[in-house]
Amino acid sequence: MMRALIGTPSVSSTSKSHDQSNLPVIHLLADWLENLGFKVTIQPLENQAHKANLIATIGPTHFGADGLILSGHTDTVPFDEQLWQQDPFSLTERNNNFYGLGSTDMKSFFAFALDAVARFKARDFKRPLTILATADEESAMSGALALNKTQLQHAKYAIIGEPTSLTPIRMHKGVMMESIVVTGRAGHSSNPHLGASATEGMHRVINELLRWRDDLQRKHQNPVFEVSTPTMNIGSIHGGDNPNRICSHCETQIDIRPLPGMDIDALRADLQKKLSTVFNETHGLQAIYRPIFCGVPAFETAENAALTRLTERLSGKKARAVAFGTEAPYLSNLGIETIVLGPGSINQAHQANEYIASDQIDPYCNFLQQTIKELCLA
Repeated sequence: MMRALIGTPSVSSTSKSHDQSNLPVIHLLADWLENLGFKVTIQPLENQAHKANLIATIGPTHFGADGLILSGHTDTVPFDEQLWQQDPFSLTERNNNFYGLGSTDMKSFFAFALDAVARFKARDFKRPLTILATADEESAMSGALALNKTQLQHAKYAIIGEPTSLTPIRMHKGVMMESIVVTGRAGHSSNPHLGASATEGMHRVINELLRWRDDLQRKHQNPVFEVSTPTMNIGSIHGGDNPNRICSHCETQIDIRPLPGMDIDALRADLQKKLSTVFNETHGLQAIYRPIFCGVPAFETAENAALTRLTERLSGKKARAVAFGTEAPYLSNLGIETIVLGPGSINQAHQANEYIASDQIDPYCNFLQQTIKELCLA
């Protein structure tokens, strides 16, 4: 199953030249799950005929059945083929590691989930088990955004199998990526009065952003995180075309990682308000702001929640917080108690020669079997 999943390309990207369909992976999973007795629904994404989610359930599916979801995304990030030491679409075993694009993030998860499910008979399930496979987690979160409560009304708990080195994750920061464009007026550099410099305007914008960042970090702190404050990274600046021409256009793109309790819409409104105060009419400059994508909310499941305690007991590890984002807040917002817990290290994700260590596989399959047994069979 790992070999078949990794050998089926499903790159998602904001760039159309790299973006691919995930339907071949969805249909592969559908065939396997139907053979195991699951009722399978394929949900095409609106305005994306080549993308779909899969929702497959075994056991009773009535409202409030208090079932378990095992969830993962079917897409991978783009890749730099020249940096790989082996074919990224061919599962390769070497030095007790399994190499391949999606080996740890996160196609292998589905193989492990299906292996765990296959240990039980359909008639054994007193509460439902759902396998959820989503599209576009690596680009726009459009698969998670398309989910609704009615589809998952039978579920109470969810485990997302993102790579966490077998450690329960009950909390993560959100992700925002924003673009700010300063427009001015071009002119000959020998006379500054002939134009309005967008690069100098961007200098004002960045100063305001840094003041805002300091203010956010004073107001918001959570010692559970390794970096206990929200962060802001000014990731890129592009502007101008020649040293002897006054720059008329400059863009910066920033990344913000809010803590749980910080609302993305409120942050964006605050950012817009602050940018509106940077320039007045005498500057001849304008700042135009837009989100690059919808953003991923911060996520938190309570320390004393039933699923937190269960996953800590079965994994033998204390639940932690991480900085990277997942689909957990979307399930959590549907009223589903959610924990992120999977095999492999996040340090292997999104880079050449991605691999999952073989010593992670058996412990994770055993963990899934025990979780299914306690939540769906007992």
